[in-house]
Amino acid sequence: MDVLVLIGRILFALLFLGSAVGHFTQTDAMAGYSASKGVPAAKISVLLSGAMLAVGGLSVLLGIWADLGSLILLVFVLPTAVLMHAFWKETDPQAKQGEMVNFNKNVALGGASLMLFAFFAHTPELGLTISGPLFHLG
Repeated sequence: MDVLVLIGRILFALLFLGSAVGHFTQTDAMAGYSASKGVPAAKISVLLSGAMLAVGGLSVLLGIWADLGSLILLVFVLPTAVLMHAFWKETDPQAKQGEMVNFNKNVALGGASLMLFAFFAHTPELGLTISGPLFHLG
């Protein structure tokens, strides 16, 4: 079971770590896109969200306070869904569909992050982690 949880953590974290790299290597382009969506202080927001992706992704991947890392990812994906993928504002059907897909993906990732948080906070010795959880749920 530990190996399966580790493989799941790796697969889950890779998405966020890859995105973190993009936030740091394509900061200006992402800041321009963020600004077009109405995000204040777009460049700083891109760098801050890149740091959240990196810290949360590494935490889950390495199993260092993986519960906290899961919460950090949750705090990233849910506001991002609303701010960056507001499909309800789109009038073009193709753009609306693309934003809806990304909105739903982020909401699902938020659900998975919340489940991982509960999983690690409730079962501290599962998944070949480096440290135990920061939070304890019983």
